[in-house]
Amino acid sequence: MFVKGAARCSLRLERGITLNIQEIIEESIAESKFIYGVFTTPKNKSENPYKKITARPISIKNENFIQFEKFTEKQVFHDNYSYHEAVPEIMKLITDEYRNINIFTEDADFQLMVSKKGSIKVVEKEPAKKQDISEHNKKKQYIIEENQPCDFLISLGVMNKDGAVYAKKYDKFKQINKFLEIVDDSLKGRKLRDDFMIIDFGCGKAYLTFALYYYFSHIRKVNVRIIGLDLKEEVIEFCNDTAEKLNYENLEFLYGDIQDYEYRDNVDMIVTLHACDTATDAALLKAVKWNTDIILSVPCCQHEFYDKIENASLEPMLKHGLIRERVSSLVTDSLRSLFLETKGYRVQLMEFIAMEHTPKNILIRAVKTDKETSKARKEYEEFKKFWNLKDIYLEQQ
Repeated sequence: MFVKGAARCSLRLERGITLNIQEIIEESIAESKFIYGVFTTPKNKSENPYKKITARPISIKNENFIQFEKFTEKQVFHDNYSYHEAVPEIMKLITDEYRNINIFTEDADFQLMVSKKGSIKVVEKEPAKKQDISEHNKKKQYIIEENQPCDFLISLGVMNKDGAVYAKKYDKFKQINKFLEIVDDSLKGRKLRDDFMIIDFGCGKAYLTFALYYYFSHIRKVNVRIIGLDLKEEVIEFCNDTAEKLNYENLEFLYGDIQDYEYRDNVDMIVTLHACDTATDAALLKAVKWNTDIILSVPCCQHEFYDKIENASLEPMLKHGLIRERVSSLVTDSLRSLFLETKGYRVQLMEFIAMEHTPKNILIRAVKTDKETSKARKEYEEFKKFWNLKDIYLEQQ
């Protein structure tokens, strides 16, 4: 295979070993050892609209591709190339378009730095990444797909009218889909009835509330009713206006406090995302009181147990404020899960958002069951005793 500019890519490392980048890329892709490529610092910013390009292997319908993810200031685009086509595309990015390149393979990592005159310095390092088999074998299939216009995502500024996701909103796009995957998994084996009722406590700008409505009404074709509750009047006004423009007839937003809110009819799902401190507990208590089938809760700041947790054996840890804060947060969520188990729920603590985005990334998923709760009650009491916990909000209401 001949690639324009390839002659410039037979390079000599500082330790005197001749290195042919094209051969390395060809072999790593052919042998499924290519993990990731990152191309930054465009040579000609005025002609190159992409500030960064990444490349990774994917599989679509049992066919292997290298997917190029191209980032502009506002959008992200994707192009898939066969393995044969990908090599010259990568070489073109190296020789003609970018100054800083990192290539990660199973055998080694390579950092390439291109000077203004076109000479290339290569630094070879020990491999730092491992092949993610799950990512390599399949392209991520989102519930709400990219490059397919979605009305509420367009209205909320996540994608443009053609369905392209804005670069600055890509994390939000993935978060929405992650949430819907959790919802979808929670509903497995359930026959959904019309008038499925959801209440979202502390909905905020309601990205996920709108996503829930879209999922049930447009994807699952269920007549859903959703109420979003929040304490910010301007947010409630914005969300109601948006729902009206989208013709989401059974989506309503109300101003109000979680503790004071009452709903008389059946509630199938309670959602509480980043409700601060004991507001999460107030929502959990409402869900238990209403015998809600599914609870999805992502706690935010947790202060209740900061001054309450005590354990002499763990004092070397707890005497440090930072450690005490983190431990108290984990203890709080652990106690919440045990409390829900005593009420007959099957509980899972799940990662909702990757840790690099926020440390507050735990989602509590609780699904109502008829299981025996005596073991859960014993564990709950023993856990409280271990941490010397008293005057617990969940027990005082």
